Amino acid sequence: MKTLLCLLTLLISVYQLFAQEFVPYPTQIEMAVMACPEGLREEARVYGYNKTGELIVLREGSNELVCLSDNPGREGFEVDCYHKSLEPFMARGRALRSEGKTFNEIYDIREKEAIAGTLDMPDNPSTLWVYYGKNASFDFDHGELTGGKFRYVVYVPFATQNTTGLPLKPNGAGHPWLMDPGKHNAHIMISPTN
Repeated sequence: MKTLLCLLTLLISVYQLFAQEFVPYPTQIEMAVMACPEGLREEARVYGYNKTGELIVLREGSNELVCLSDNPGREGFEVDCYHKSLEPFMARGRALRSEGKTFNEIYDIREKEAIAGTLDMPDNPSTLWVYYGKNASFDFDHGELTGGKFRYVVYVPFATQNTTGLPLKPNGAGHPWLMDPGKHNAHIMISPTN
C-alpha cells in the first residue's frame, strides 16, 4: 500500500508539472525583467523555460545583468536578476540541482570549489534582486504582479562582520544584515518592509 501511495504521489507531481500552461517567451521575458532595475531591463540577458521545462536563454544581453523568469515547476512566483559576475556561482547551483543534489550538498560543493579557486566568485560586491510572492499572481493581460515584494542580496564573498560593520541579524524590519559571514556566499540581506 505504501508503494502504491508513493507511486500515486509521484504521478500527481509529474502531472502537475506538465499540466502547467506554457508561458510564451515574450511574456517570460517581461516577467523576468520585473526584478531588474528599470533603466537596465532592455539589455539584460534573460533565461526562461521551454515547453519541456528546460531552462534556456530567451534573450542574449548586452549589459552586466542576467535575469531568470518564474519557474513553472515551483510553487509561488519568483523572478531574479543578478550581476553577471555571479553567473558561475548561479550556474553551478543550477547544474548541481539538475543532478539531484540537496541544498546542503550544493552549499558544501560550491564552498569547497570557491575555496579551491575552481568556482569563480565575484571580486566586488555583486547584487541579486529577487521579486517574489508565495501567493502572488501575475496578470498576463496587463503584465502586472499582485502580491509581490522585493528582496535584495549583495554578495560579498568571504566578508565578515569586521570587514563590513554589519550586524549578523537585522536590527529591525528592512535593515541590512550580513548572512553567512566568512563563507563563499557571504551576502548582505535587505528585505524591505513592503
